[in-house]
Amino acid sequence: MPKKPVTSTKLIQAQMHARAKAAVLQSGDWLTAVEVAGLAELSSTSPVFQSSDWVREKRVFAIRHDGVDYFPIYGLDETNGYRPLSQLKDVISVLEPMKDGWQMAYWFLSVNSWLGGTRPQDLLRSDVRRVIDAAGEEVSENTQG
Repeated sequence: MPKKPVTSTKLIQAQMHARAKAAVLQSGDWLTAVEVAGLAELSSTSPVFQSSDWVREKRVFAIRHDGVDYFPIYGLDETNGYRPLSQLKDVISVLEPMKDGWQMAYWFLSVNSWLGGTRPQDLLRSDVRRVIDAAGEEVSENTQG
């Protein structure tokens, strides 16, 4: 039992977090390691190991929900056998010191003023330099305030 009641601000923050998490999960942008392995034609005996290597190497990020890791399909390159997009690593390297997988997922899904109201995930393939710059602004804003 808490020592004092939850403040309305904390309740509002918890509700906002729950809505953001639901939006990510309902976006349809996420694949399990087994699904990635199927698309990438990886060994079906250890699909989790390959995707875990990609996360450890910061080539892709993941979110964990109900004990399962999910990977962003927008971070995979269908022209390269569904391996991680090479440019995703550059964005992750900027965000990773300040954001975990869920926070990156929220950031990629959200419209971004630095990108003219476009979502970072929509520009990742076509204008990665702007996405990297927007990631830098995001990190800079978080460290200044």
